[in-house]
Amino acid sequence: MPSLTAYLSFNGNCREAMTFYHACLGGVLTFQTVHEYSSAPGDEELENCILNATLIRNQLVLVGTDLLPEDWKRGNSISLWLRCESEVSMKKSYQKLALGGKQTQPPMRTVDGALFGTLTDKFGNEWLINFSVKKLRDGRSF
Repeated sequence: MPSLTAYLSFNGNCREAMTFYHACLGGVLTFQTVHEYSSAPGDEELENCILNATLIRNQLVLVGTDLLPEDWKRGNSISLWLRCESEVSMKKSYQKLALGGKQTQPPMRTVDGALFGTLTDKFGNEWLINFSVKKLRDGRSF
């Protein structure tokens, strides 16, 4: 079965951003620098850039990098949808991810009884955070 992983690009602050997400969401966080990937000597500043940072917590996987294409521009067409396992974890995740960012829609009940909120974190990424009592076929909350 295929899986989809969010791959986030940062402009030199990948370590800070991924460490923030780790503090908010928990899990296991690993970093790989350009220097660790390539033994060839090069630009010291580039060698310290994060090639890949990976945060894994159960089915949640976030990957980030400092390496950007020259024409990189943060878009507004992608959001990260975090489906939480409980109302308590949803509220905690929302509060933590909103630190230093902008709460665009505080958590509120939807017509079907779900709890839903949106925010833009301090790194400019938009989050949709949800908890619902409805279940998907595989048992996860919708």
